[in-house]
Amino acid sequence: MTRLLLAQIHRRYVIEGRPLDRDIEAALMADPRPGAKAILDAIAQRRFENRSEGQRLRKLLRYESALWAEGVLLVAGVDEAGMSPLAGPVAAAAVIFEPGSRIPGIDDSKKLDAATRDRLAAEIKVTASAWSVGFAEVEEIDEINIYWAGLLAMRRAVEGLSLRPGHLLIDARRLREVQIPQQSIVKGDSKSLTIAAASILAKTARDALMRKLEADYPGYGFSQHKGYPVREHLAAIEKLGVSPIHRRSFAPVRAALGLPPLPPWPKNISTEPDAE
Repeated sequence: MTRLLLAQIHRRYVIEGRPLDRDIEAALMADPRPGAKAILDAIAQRRFENRSEGQRLRKLLRYESALWAEGVLLVAGVDEAGMSPLAGPVAAAAVIFEPGSRIPGIDDSKKLDAATRDRLAAEIKVTASAWSVGFAEVEEIDEINIYWAGLLAMRRAVEGLSLRPGHLLIDARRLREVQIPQQSIVKGDSKSLTIAAASILAKTARDALMRKLEADYPGYGFSQHKGYPVREHLAAIEKLGVSPIHRRSFAPVRAALGLPPLPPWPKNISTEPDAE
């Protein structure tokens, strides 16, 4: 093989990731040059990573696969994002995939960087049989408590699906007002592919909304911290005061307004004893 041909092989089979032809692989194995070995090593590494990712995805699909095998084909994963920020709504998403669907790279949204989340969100929307995002607004959070507001956003996401699910997989919650069989899975966004997909859609939708709200309420840094209680956000509240989209039921916001702390909600409010 010439040096030019090695460069072409590297571009096609390493950079572009095309499947390696057996004859070319045999020729590379017989080629003593370091460049040929480097190509084979890169391809071997990619094959190993693909096998590892395949095993990870099979494990992530264990709940879905069990339901699909029972004939329950419309399985929706449900998750929320934005429970702890001091400002902005809480978001939730619901996602249904066709049986056997796989999207490499899907994981709990908290484990992914922003660019990866955005890329996967676009792929999820194209691949999914149905998807929906729901919100609970700041006024609802302050009226009914953030826990119940999170459930409200989840219910809205499920109700917004264009297909009615036969079963729900939910991250550590149960939607008791939704008359659909469901399963609560603790840390479900790292155990179920559909819940992980929902976590990505909820997170990216909420982040996009907070970037828009930055234009309406400049100076708080919403496009950077998305309303979370980081030092820069607390400093902005101290300097600018409380905005209309700040959650007045949250302690730091109440303190900034000179309001007393709210009494604690019942300790059993977030208990889900039947969650797996």
